[in-house]
Amino acid sequence: MDRIKDIPLFSKLSDKHLKNLEQISHFKNYNSDEILFYEGDDPGTLYILTEGVLRLYKTDAKGNELYIHQFVPIGMVGELACFENINYPATARFITKGQILKIDFKRLEKDFFQNPEVCMEIIKSLTKKVKILSNVIHKEMILTSEAKVAKIIVEHGELFETHKNTQIASILNITPETLSRILTRFKKANLISVEKNHHINIIDTQKLTIIFE
Repeated sequence: MDRIKDIPLFSKLSDKHLKNLEQISHFKNYNSDEILFYEGDDPGTLYILTEGVLRLYKTDAKGNELYIHQFVPIGMVGELACFENINYPATARFITKGQILKIDFKRLEKDFFQNPEVCMEIIKSLTKKVKILSNVIHKEMILTSEAKVAKIIVEHGELFETHKNTQIASILNITPETLSRILTRFKKANLISVEKNHHINIIDTQKLTIIFE
């Protein structure tokens, strides 16, 4: 019960409600590369990511992955499909080992949605998803490949230390070759330097920022 109470969505529930929640939910562990749900699957379970990193992506006609977002604990995943009763619009796959709290959505809706604290946390989560969608649209429809790389270096440069270039390219929805060319271009322009551990030192933040703003 304490594990569920640590989740912000349920932190203010009474012990009675927590016990009821335990009866309609359970924790499940996942391995790296394991799928939580596929694009097109039916909803019915509310997923809450409690451990690990989960990637959300769509697949085009050629089988290429279109990166949408990367989730870290603690947060709801795929809740919009449950609320709208639509098939999942994307696939969710773990990129590390992880853990999910799985909750029967219909039972949750019936027994807990009268609680204002629960409703407020759900509203906050849905608001975050709107921001995620806005960022995806901006990145894919407005930013050039060069602007995407400049933006991730300035805002999330630490990813280059923990992810391979192929993974970074996937996140940006560009080819690894394009990423490599752009990084080389930035180095020649004296905007960045790259250390042996792939740590990126930003030499000129202002010029990099101008590229994507």
